[in-house]
Amino acid sequence: MPEQHDTVPEIQTFGRRARAARDRAGLTRAVAGGLVGRSAEWVKAIETGAIGMPRLPMLIRMATVYECDIADLTGDERITAATYTKAMHASLPAVKRALTTYQLTAGEDEPEAAEVLAARVRRAWKLWHGDGDHRSRVAALLPDLLADTQRSVRALEGAERRRVLALQAQVYHLAQLYLAFQPEPELITMAGDRSMSAAQDADSPRAIAGAAWYVNHIYRDANTAAEARVELAEQAAALQRRDDPEGLARWGLLQLAAALSYAKTGRAGLAWRYWDRAKDAARQLGEAYVHPWLIFGHGIVDAYALDIHLGLVQPGKAVEAAAALDLGAVPSATRRARHLVEAARAYGMQQEGVAAVALLGKAYRTSPETVRFSTHARMVLPEFAKAGPPTVREDARELTLALGLTA
Repeated sequence: MPEQHDTVPEIQTFGRRARAARDRAGLTRAVAGGLVGRSAEWVKAIETGAIGMPRLPMLIRMATVYECDIADLTGDERITAATYTKAMHASLPAVKRALTTYQLTAGEDEPEAAEVLAARVRRAWKLWHGDGDHRSRVAALLPDLLADTQRSVRALEGAERRRVLALQAQVYHLAQLYLAFQPEPELITMAGDRSMSAAQDADSPRAIAGAAWYVNHIYRDANTAAEARVELAEQAAALQRRDDPEGLARWGLLQLAAALSYAKTGRAGLAWRYWDRAKDAARQLGEAYVHPWLIFGHGIVDAYALDIHLGLVQPGKAVEAAAALDLGAVPSATRRARHLVEAARAYGMQQEGVAAVALLGKAYRTSPETVRFSTHARMVLPEFAKAGPPTVREDARELTLALGLTA
């Protein structure tokens, strides 16, 4: 029989290194999992190669718990400077400057009214979810939006000021999304915290719901504050009215936030209980309903079932969910590409390289910048280009070069 090339040796090497580091530290899988905030099953999956190398925040935590260097876990080639520094978007300095510049005076220009700012924010969301280079297009708008909402908040009063504060929270959501996968993690925390502060100052339950959803992303990606993020989602959900579509959609979105958090900590029963609540909310809203910028609807709820299986380290079920994925009901190119990357991750966990590369290629065609700034894609594509199945090695090489990496 011809030689099979359907594994990625370096992913297995990471698992062996992780096990060796844990053994040197004298920790059982259960203890190690508890110390890094995951389950013993997750540690086993890492060590056996069922799942690949985690993101940088978890690597740092593992290295701290195992009392070793990150290089002891990753080896010389798995994380290179190019993986992170070359993923920096060209507009990052301008966005950072806008986030760290404070409008302390009203200035000579008249502050923009909430209605005008609302139209600009809607346009920014359309660009974020639209086709093409969404990150670059939104980055061109963010500095002025950040400055102008700050100026209007300082100059306006009463109900008009509260409306602008709610819009400012959305601008910080956009900033947080732009900053994802950029080499400035502290700015992501800053954007999330400011969005929640603006939402609370606006005294708007709807704005608070959006802020809670995005703050939950920050906590989950950092693998921290599991109980706090569920409590935040529940408190924000309790503020929502469920007798109108807008309130029900935000309530359902917060059920998803809790479901994803419970999946991260291996609590399957609670994860699926909250997912069922989100699914019921989407069912009540109807198949045609999709929130205009939070994109909550039945398509997103179904797509996040894949994330829950991944969080629970259920690679077989994750592949089943990926195979059944229908993103036609998701009117956001960015979101569709993001879920395609997660589907590729599921197939990669099962060593199905052909499907993984094909899905990453589809994700790239759907939203190039989503894949270009995906840490997962940047880590695995060079390996598929070198040692993946022969049928997709050339495809992986082309995608690797498109991401600005060396094949």
